[in-house]
Amino acid sequence: MADRSLRGIRLGAQSLQSEEGVVFMERRATTYKCATCGHDTTLMFAADAEPPQTWECRTCGGEALLQVDGESVTLDDTEEKSARSHWDMLLERRTRAELEELLEERLAYVRARRGAGEDPTRERIGA
Repeated sequence: MADRSLRGIRLGAQSLQSEEGVVFMERRATTYKCATCGHDTTLMFAADAEPPQTWECRTCGGEALLQVDGESVTLDDTEEKSARSHWDMLLERRTRAELEELLEERLAYVRARRGAGEDPTRERIGA
C-alpha cells in the first residue's frame, strides 16, 4: 500500500516542502571584474556578509577583483602572515650560542656512544 501512495511522484526531483513561512535573508549583488579578460561576474551575498576581495573568474579562471562603486578595490595584504619555520620558532626560545652549545653536547654524546659500543677485535664492514 505504501508504494501506491508514492506512485506518480518523482523521488528526489521535487521537494515536498513548501516555501510557506520562510523568511529569506536580505541579499545584495556583488560584482567582480576579471583583471585578465575583463569579464564581470555578479554574485549574491547576504547583506551583512563581507564579500571576499578576489574571486575566480568563471570564464578564464583568472583573478577577479571586487568592484565598489564601479572601481576595483585595492588588495589588503595585511591579513597575510608570513609562515614561521621551525627554525624561527626555535630562535624565539633560545639564542644561537645556546643552540651551538646544545649541538656540541649532543654530538659528543653520540660520538661517545658510538665509540663505546665498538669491539676492537671486530672488523668494520664497508669502511
